[in-house]
Amino acid sequence: MRSTAALFAVSTLVSSALAATYPLKDSFVGQGFLSGFSHQAIPDPTHGRVNYVDQPTALAQNLSFATDNTFIMRADSFSVVDPSAPGRNSVRIQSNNQYTTHVSVYDIRHMPQGCGTWPAAWELGQNWPAQGEVDILEGTNDIEPNQSTLHTSANCAMPASGLAQSGKAVTTDCDVAANGNAGCGVQATAPNSYGKSFNGAGGGFYAMERTSTFIKVWFWSRNDPTVPADVKTAGATVNTDAWGTPEALFVNDQCDINAHFGPHNIVINLTFCGDWAGLPQFYNTLGNCPGTCNDFVNNNPSAFNDAFWDIAGVHVYE
Repeated sequence: MRSTAALFAVSTLVSSALAATYPLKDSFVGQGFLSGFSHQAIPDPTHGRVNYVDQPTALAQNLSFATDNTFIMRADSFSVVDPSAPGRNSVRIQSNNQYTTHVSVYDIRHMPQGCGTWPAAWELGQNWPAQGEVDILEGTNDIEPNQSTLHTSANCAMPASGLAQSGKAVTTDCDVAANGNAGCGVQATAPNSYGKSFNGAGGGFYAMERTSTFIKVWFWSRNDPTVPADVKTAGATVNTDAWGTPEALFVNDQCDINAHFGPHNIVINLTFCGDWAGLPQFYNTLGNCPGTCNDFVNNNPSAFNDAFWDIAGVHVYE
């Protein structure tokens, strides 16, 4: 009887340790973004045609504003930009708190769209690239679908196939020093995971689970009947075991995830042109973005009327 009881106790401990249920740590809704995140008025690390403004400037210029259940951040869509200026005014925010093993859920009604745009929702460590980067929602120039990507220091790679994910691996070396910092990326299968199609469907939900041995990214369109209840409505816990096959799965086989990823801040931003949205992406855009990317961004303010984030909430479970 003792051995049976001991075995049951061990089994219970193992089951508890493996359970994918996480309690709520932080919930950012409306005004919570103004207190839980900092506006980063910094030079763009990706060399974009952008001028990131601080929070007082963003609020004064209506580039950031919040209601009880909505947070908006957007680009200046009124001004012609002097070629000698840093770039078009925009917003980049970073969470004040950091996270390691956790789940983050993003409820987004609208994301920036348009020629020259490069929006992203992502997480990274302060010591980059040693502490890694996870790009959850990212793309350029309205080119669908979404791509989720890891960027790391050396000796981290992902299999080209054979993983239990719905997306397609497009690059496999996560090292920032390889392949022009392409990272190891997985392209989603659903066009409405990004850009105009995402917005046309009313947005949707992104979620990322990070452990010491894997990183997963999920996407559900707004009216997808398979959206889990604990994703659709933020509550006290989430259970990732019930979420089905992820869009992207990054595993430990050829990468020590625990060694390559440290404490992360959440970042949401909108830049223009730069290292990815400029050449050659700008010319490859469906719809044929005209001229050069920098000139287009400088001289066409009304083209950025739809270059805004409308975020219902970001919820972190730990």
